[in-house]
Amino acid sequence: MSNPIQFDQKQERILSVDFFRGLTMFLLIGESTEIYSHIESIQGSSIMQFLGTQFSHHEWNGLHFWDLIQPFFMFIVGVAIPFAVTNRQKKGDSDQKILLHALRRSALLLFFGWALYCMEPGRIVFRLQNVLAQLSVTYLVAFLIMKKSFSFQLIFTLIVLLITDLAYRFFPVEGFNHPWVPYENLGAWANNKIEGVDKASIWASINAFPTIAHTVWGVLFGQLLKSDRAVKNKIQIMIIAGLSGLIIGYSLDFLNITPIIKKIATSSFVFASGGWAILALAFCYWLIDVKKIISGTRFFIIVGMNSIFIYLFFSLGGAEILRKFFTPFATTIFSWSGEIMVAILVSLCSWAAQWYLCYWLFKNKLYIKI
Repeated sequence: MSNPIQFDQKQERILSVDFFRGLTMFLLIGESTEIYSHIESIQGSSIMQFLGTQFSHHEWNGLHFWDLIQPFFMFIVGVAIPFAVTNRQKKGDSDQKILLHALRRSALLLFFGWALYCMEPGRIVFRLQNVLAQLSVTYLVAFLIMKKSFSFQLIFTLIVLLITDLAYRFFPVEGFNHPWVPYENLGAWANNKIEGVDKASIWASINAFPTIAHTVWGVLFGQLLKSDRAVKNKIQIMIIAGLSGLIIGYSLDFLNITPIIKKIATSSFVFASGGWAILALAFCYWLIDVKKIISGTRFFIIVGMNSIFIYLFFSLGGAEILRKFFTPFATTIFSWSGEIMVAILVSLCSWAAQWYLCYWLFKNKLYIKI
């Protein structure tokens, strides 16, 4: 395999950002192949059971690894915004042109986020819980306040989290005034109104508002990485901020003030998941951009270069088509290994095929963006 990615030590691009985005998308591709649910179904292995559990969403109050993937994605989008804006400015784009691009991108994210899940038998619904629809809001808000001071952006996110938390606690509609109970809270009421049914999804569409913090915090740390601060100082700031997010989030949950619930994006969840995202970025930055340990990173960077495309690909049924294609071959050759192993092999083939699609696009310099 040729090596189309050149790691120039003098380049301005921060490879850890590309790696973080690519790794997150690679894990999302894995979910589309159903491999995590297959692993969880393996009997007699506590390790496989643990891994399968961690790669599924927590049922309600708690936090699994998989609950961090959407916050990671929304956070790393924010990290990339300052770099993207600087690149456009270097190409001669005016502020107005950059703003129009951001507005167009936000509108397209909202459209795709709606269109992917809008069809139900006999009707069209407005279901806005998926990551693209949520990102359309968080991305635009983060972009619009990006030029404000650090203090303004941070305080803005804290106010949004406070308002959301208070709204859940004091929402005055009978039957929806139990803030931390499934289907009996503000998020459930909003879903019912938006989707036009009596009991809509447990995932709240209004999660787009508290998770604005993830993308805005991403912008702040993107600006930190672009700054002239010493590398040691950058890492120290990220570690302190990340640990602070964890302490606040888990303390709110432990003290029974606000439980960690991903499905309605409680403030404790946003703090805890944001803390993990910041610490993950700090580790990637230290490992890749400081220690220059870049072996193997290109595998994930390739996926990140066409992240929106591959998300749309598997969301529109591409992963399912690949599974159907590989199933008869795997069944014929490996039927002796058992049904679960065949299913895992099919998933692995689908996963590999989707990675290769990203590689083929990258190799041919085709970057499908919105």
